[in-house]
Amino acid sequence: MRIAQIAPLYESVPPKLYGGTERVVAHLSDALVDRGHDVVLFASGDSKTRAELVPCRDIALRLDKKLSWDVPAHLVMLAQIRKQASDFDILHFHLDCFHLPLFQDIADRTLTTVHGRQDINDLRRLHRHYPNFPLVSISASQRLPLPHLRWMKTIHHGYPMAQYAFSPAPKGDYLAFLGRIAPEKGVDRAIEIARRTGYPLRIAAKVDPADKDYFEARILPLLDAPGVHFIGEIAEAEKSDFLGGARALLFPISWPEPFGLVMIEAMACGTPVIAFNQGAVPEIVRHGVTGFIVKTVDQAVKSVERLAEIDRVTVRATFERYFSVEVMATSYEVAYTEVLDGRTDVRSLRLAESDPLVPAASSGAHPVVASLAGRA
Repeated sequence: MRIAQIAPLYESVPPKLYGGTERVVAHLSDALVDRGHDVVLFASGDSKTRAELVPCRDIALRLDKKLSWDVPAHLVMLAQIRKQASDFDILHFHLDCFHLPLFQDIADRTLTTVHGRQDINDLRRLHRHYPNFPLVSISASQRLPLPHLRWMKTIHHGYPMAQYAFSPAPKGDYLAFLGRIAPEKGVDRAIEIARRTGYPLRIAAKVDPADKDYFEARILPLLDAPGVHFIGEIAEAEKSDFLGGARALLFPISWPEPFGLVMIEAMACGTPVIAFNQGAVPEIVRHGVTGFIVKTVDQAVKSVERLAEIDRVTVRATFERYFSVEVMATSYEVAYTEVLDGRTDVRSLRLAESDPLVPAASSGAHPVVASLAGRA
């Protein structure tokens, strides 16, 4: 199959530092090449891939020190892809909605993975004009605000199993926070949890320009607290040591997280996750098995005291079974075939246990169906 993978231009593929969508596109593209597909990646020129790379600008937008603008950059890329569209069996977009007006007439040869939050009023208005695009959600909870769209499947993200080293025991005696400094990410709550448990907290996080004022006003004063160590952004190669050395990853979010890659990164290292019950968290973390799902800081503090109950071998095994790049690539191969066969009917939010991409809850597998039973 000849497949076009179309990545956002904000980060290289994969990103040099922080970046979620582009990292997933990198892993998926390489996995599809390994499985014998002819893959062409449209991305920034500083990307590294086993697919054929079509550079759509010299470097990623975030690392470009020249004055740049994301809208024309993406429109130039889409104009180039439109000219080459007939060269591909399927066009796989990871742009959320940039491409919709330009590809409406060939929507039946496209697949769009929606990576962002969907509880935005403007998205509801936009999709009224473009109802025919086959969509994939990255979690079942992500699609709840827009259940009427042409959702084909939920396909969870996956990482290469060899990318993260398994740590059978934490090499350090600290709690970890990895991600981005923003109000919804909850680093202030992570600091409070660590302070109340008495464990040091190591924070490896990016500060976006949009969040600089929040960081300086609300977070910077907290970094002087005893045991709090702010590391800043870390590269991919540093994550195994950082996450594997931690007693647990703290994921104290306060927003409907569409997926949360850092959770499976921690699980790949065998590190338990203590996460607040928002968005995709119940689909990723098995309470009491791979970590703990909590609603309050008090519950998080008590969960830290229970970390000895978590078997790190089981945490790693869960990652391998449900969140490997092989699982993700297989699911996308099925999705591509269904698009090209015209099987793109809207699917119910209540995922059937007979769905081959959703393991049966009764088998002791990851309880995606069970976690959605009261939410559909």
